[in-house]
Amino acid sequence: MAKGVLFRQSSGAAGSSLGAAGESSASRNSSSEAECREFELLYLAHEGSTALVEALLSQGVDVNFADFDGRTALHVASCEGHLDVVRVLLSRGAKVNARDRWGSTPLADAEHYQNGDVCRLLIDHGANSIQPPLKLLDSISITEFEVNPSELQFKEKTFTKKKHRLATWRGIDVFVKRFKENFGEKELISFREELSLIQRLRHPNIVQFLGAVTKSSPVMIIFEYMPEGDLYEYLKQSGTLKLPKVLDFALDIARGLNFMHEYKPGAVIHRDLKPKNILQDNTGHLKVADLGLSKVLKNAAQAISEDGPPPLKGSSCRYMAPEVFKGGAFGKEVDVFAFGLILQEMIEGAQPMSDLRNEDVPSAYADEDKRPPFKASSRRYPGGLKSLIEECWHKDPKKRPTFTQIIDELERVKAKYPRTKWRLSSFLW
Repeated sequence: MAKGVLFRQSSGAAGSSLGAAGESSASRNSSSEAECREFELLYLAHEGSTALVEALLSQGVDVNFADFDGRTALHVASCEGHLDVVRVLLSRGAKVNARDRWGSTPLADAEHYQNGDVCRLLIDHGANSIQPPLKLLDSISITEFEVNPSELQFKEKTFTKKKHRLATWRGIDVFVKRFKENFGEKELISFREELSLIQRLRHPNIVQFLGAVTKSSPVMIIFEYMPEGDLYEYLKQSGTLKLPKVLDFALDIARGLNFMHEYKPGAVIHRDLKPKNILQDNTGHLKVADLGLSKVLKNAAQAISEDGPPPLKGSSCRYMAPEVFKGGAFGKEVDVFAFGLILQEMIEGAQPMSDLRNEDVPSAYADEDKRPPFKASSRRYPGGLKSLIEECWHKDPKKRPTFTQIIDELERVKAKYPRTKWRLSSFLW
């Protein structure tokens, strides 16, 4: 979206109408004069002339007049960041969610040009972003991966609660994630950030992005199909895993997370690592999935700060690091904390803190410094695996290992205790 284009869409006509305004009033009829004043409103909104905008509105000019492209004075002022003009227009009854011919709202324009004060004012007056799908991403980023929705043959009649469906696309099975047709602010940001991120993360242990539908509604993201389901269901059916499988799975997860954490120019934090977000392919390998809550750091030392703790919902609570629950700053170490819990879960065969309700677990970690008990035999924790887990869930994030260090430790254990030794002694476990 070019700012000059926006100006031409709205105020270009206004410029010509100002010329018409200089003509003799005798040469115009009343309707053309009214139209001239309406276009002048758009021009003055572009220029930020608050007093003149008020004067025109006091003369009866329609505050919701739209030009040939459906753009109102509120669109124009929001785009240019003229806060006082926006305030006047809203006070005079401007439609806060008016859409232009592309479906863009005043808030969408203010967001695009990072006019934060205008965004906050619009939101306070009930604004929704509701950008058209095409404006969600730069054209360069969507061209290569754009999918025509007619190519998707869905195998299920309805989307699941997670808004996923199995489909066939170009002769292969795929998983499709659908977003709401009417974007709210949170959904817009979620879609834009997730799509921007997953296009760049290509790794054998990260679920592969295949394409996206962005030019029609509803917008969708297409992923590779993982036929064996998620780790949660696998553990639910299998219970305790043999140690060769534990180490293979742990290395798959750690390698996927290590790629994310070492990504350049900015590390990627998953933020919602749990067994339900780890999927298995048809070769038995695991891949990290569902990056909807992921965040990109500008540098390795950066931390994310949020206003208060996140909502406590579902099984995510059981893998939430104390610093996240407390609502303070946090970094890549939150994924290490969750990994330690998952590693122990695969050995113990039980969810972390299984005696507590989901929503009670984070406070047990953060306020009481509790951790899941080690109930399995020490033989199931060879080569320092127990110490590794305890380091991963250490209350001090700075004392948790990196995934590079975790991989090295898991490889060391795997080499020291080969599969033949495990098979011979498995009856002891």
